[in-house]
Amino acid sequence: MKTNNLNITVVGSGYVGMSMSVLLSQNNQVTVYDIDKNKVKKINNKQSTVQDNLIEEHLLKKELHLSATSNQNEAYTKADFVVMALPTDFNEEDKSFDTSILDHEIEFAIKKNSKSVVIIKSTIPIGHTNKLRNLFNTNRILYSPEFLREGNALEDNLNPSRIIIGDNTIEAKKFGNLLQSAARNNSDIMYMDSSEAESVKLFSNSYLAMRVAFFNELDSFALSKKLQTRNIIDGISKDTRIGKDYNNPSFGY
Repeated sequence: MKTNNLNITVVGSGYVGMSMSVLLSQNNQVTVYDIDKNKVKKINNKQSTVQDNLIEEHLLKKELHLSATSNQNEAYTKADFVVMALPTDFNEEDKSFDTSILDHEIEFAIKKNSKSVVIIKSTIPIGHTNKLRNLFNTNRILYSPEFLREGNALEDNLNPSRIIIGDNTIEAKKFGNLLQSAARNNSDIMYMDSSEAESVKLFSNSYLAMRVAFFNELDSFALSKKLQTRNIIDGISKDTRIGKDYNNPSFGY
């Protein structure tokens, strides 16, 4: 298989990390970095760390340029791009994101390799990419949001609804082209300011959460009146402005 001869490190092996690793290792040399040695062993044995049938199928049947390590120095030394797919959390007490793990790893990556470009795939607050650029005095950090479903992460990366890159530099466009060339569809690439890209992610999440909450309320109303929920939803969804996607009542909201 022909590669683009790029070394890419993906930090974290959850749904985002695994799907990105498999996607990009079709045409590039990808190293997954994770502190969990059991996950590292799984990846090196061509096993997925998450439940995703397509990821598992690709690991077993496709010719991928993929390996994993728990050695931090090894992970960053030769990387052209470093994709951060680490978890962030929301602190309910002070109403703020906890990005400490992500921030620490970005600082190490920037200091370890003076040439690599760091792409943040984690969910972060608006303005955080610019904050990190100022903090570490570098322009080698950019944001590119993910829009994935658990269990269908690789499918969503192979057929993205859109590719958004929070920068418009040569390196940013190179990474955008990597994502587009690895995809099956011809999805548009949108280049914008990093804070705008962060806003796209958070407002998309908010809208989808609101949509689920709306149909949950509809379901509760239908049950209270002994009505058929599905008939009501199907009738509403025939309106093309509303559509049929993401309209099933579910747990969580």
